[in-house]
Amino acid sequence: MLLVLVTLFPIVDPLGGSPFFLALPREYSPEARKALSWRIAVNSFSLLVATYFIGTYVLAFFGISLPVVQVGGGLIVIATGWSLLKPRDDEKQGVEKTVQPQDAIRRAFYPLTLPLTVGPGSISAALTLGANAALHHAYHPLTILAALIGLALIAVSILLCYGFADRLARILGPTGMTVITQLSSFLLVCIGVQITWNGAKALIESVTLHIR
Repeated sequence: MLLVLVTLFPIVDPLGGSPFFLALPREYSPEARKALSWRIAVNSFSLLVATYFIGTYVLAFFGISLPVVQVGGGLIVIATGWSLLKPRDDEKQGVEKTVQPQDAIRRAFYPLTLPLTVGPGSISAALTLGANAALHHAYHPLTILAALIGLALIAVSILLCYGFADRLARILGPTGMTVITQLSSFLLVCIGVQITWNGAKALIESVTLHIR
């Protein structure tokens, strides 16, 4: 359990992800944000559990390598950050629009759960933990229980950090929110570039070794 927490919590980093959650369009009502934070936590738990226990077999079945996952996830992060940076047509025209909880939940998995909360780094770490557990403990019931508890605690931390993000928004005010939104969007693009580069670098190195 401690191994899962120590390994995945710094990578998932729900505290660091809170500004990106705050960078959501302002038409999200408080109820929609609460529903969204709960759904993201559930989705993150489900995704991490699936990755931990069957992720290695799924990637092997489709013939997908981790560097490819990094490149694909990085491109999605770049696209998401860029879309948040650009003002949309309804914002330019001053159109007021409110997103209801049921509409927000539809957007909870992509891109808010994957890849913003549980990204390529978290997936690769969970894959490694799951593969090691299967190798050394053959998925003993206590090992499974400890892993599930550790992953559940990470999901709870996501729920708490995202759920209290609205209070931070009220403290910052409209001007502070604008600064946070633009800065977080720019950092999101930079993070996406870094993730993409990490995957591309690994692919280039594998090609170089193959040629040699």
